Amino acid sequence: MASPPLPADVDLGKLSYEIFSLLESKFLFGGVGSVPGTPGRAVLGGGGGGGEGGRVRVVAIDGCGPGPGDALLAAAALARLEAALRARAGDPDARVADFFDAAAGTGAGGVLAAMLFLKGEDGRARYTAADALAFVAASLGKGGWGGGAGGGGRRSWWTALFRRGEKSPLRRVFGDATLRDTVAPLLVPCYDLATAAPFLFSRADAIESDSFDFRLRDVCAATCAVGAAAAAVRSLDGRTAIAAASGGVAAMGNPTAAAITHVLHNKQEFPLAAGVDDLLVVSIGSGSSAAPTAGWRTPIPQRSPSPAEMVRLTAEGVADMVDQAVAMAFGHTCGRNYVRIQAASPACSGKALSSLDAKKAVAVADGMLTQRNVEAELFRGRRLSEKSNREKLDAFAAELVKEHERRARSPGLANVVIKQAATPRLSSATTASSATATGRTVSTMPSPASQSSCRC
Repeated sequence: MASPPLPADVDLGKLSYEIFSLLESKFLFGGVGSVPGTPGRAVLGGGGGGGEGGRVRVVAIDGCGPGPGDALLAAAALARLEAALRARAGDPDARVADFFDAAAGTGAGGVLAAMLFLKGEDGRARYTAADALAFVAASLGKGGWGGGAGGGGRRSWWTALFRRGEKSPLRRVFGDATLRDTVAPLLVPCYDLATAAPFLFSRADAIESDSFDFRLRDVCAATCAVGAAAAAVRSLDGRTAIAAASGGVAAMGNPTAAAITHVLHNKQEFPLAAGVDDLLVVSIGSGSSAAPTAGWRTPIPQRSPSPAEMVRLTAEGVADMVDQAVAMAFGHTCGRNYVRIQAASPACSGKALSSLDAKKAVAVADGMLTQRNVEAELFRGRRLSEKSNREKLDAFAAELVKEHERRARSPGLANVVIKQAATPRLSSATTASSATATGRTVSTMPSPASQSSCRC
């Protein structure tokens, strides 16, 4: 049925402006009442880094593409961030998970997020970012990589990680740990082919019901499933079954928006998070977003793109759109509350990376961090960032340490209350609370030698 015509005296331009202003003040820029039932910033008495309200710290990792370079860049960025945190905090054994309250990851980014937030026997994170980087670097060339820069190969380089049996690399990394066995809220999206809808693995849901608790190795398989090889995943009690495909298909290749939404509406664990001023968010990209140069012209295509290439291009476009929207929401914080890490151009092709040894591959990834990436501004085009990725990570580490020290000075002001399982279930990772653990964990990362013994 056609909509009734608007009165002639209605100024459509003014009406559109008023509607956008309402959305902007209510949802984008963290104004009072941005989330129903949440006190405004004036009531909280803080924010912007200097107040007592504090800020919830979030890390989001993109669904890295089919090439090893994307996952390597994300792992290298996390390792650089961890090194900066250790230096600024004066703690040589500090870990990424010690400075974040929530994590989200899609695809290979989901594997990295799950590794960094997996709970060890003493209640702290079991793996360091350096462990995760070594794991990715040692896996190069062992996953059937053959797609080239376009990602058109038959198998993703992650394929070898999901081999069945006791020798599966992911089984050695995660054991029988589940979503409950993480030190902080974890979000990992995938696409459920059975319902033709996105599905979000969530620690908060797992705490509430066994029907939403999944083994972490199955969660990683679900978010990384590619092509027609859907991953059949079931919850621990068998009541929830998913025919999972890659999270990138679910328009969550960049899970930053999903992570922010979760924090702002999860009032049990983040009771004082009212808007973006109450957040510290680092988004680690996977693709390259290069700026057009002088004389740049679109090459004439010699062939139609393959389905795999179309999926990759679509996922990168969606990730850029999410980044633009999130960056706009955080625009008034002048880069203090949100930072995006993304390679400006690939430092090495996928095939070349797969032929490098682990040490050289890490050096290549570290070189990507010296680049200045292209920042996309909603409705304003693109511009080259003033800082390199490494400089952004160092500056963001300073903000994280500042929040960490604020909490140490005011332990009674709990702006984050992580839920614990009511009936702890023992697994390969203990259910001891990370809040009471004081010891240090020795890394148990599988050695590259043990990984190389597995066959596809």
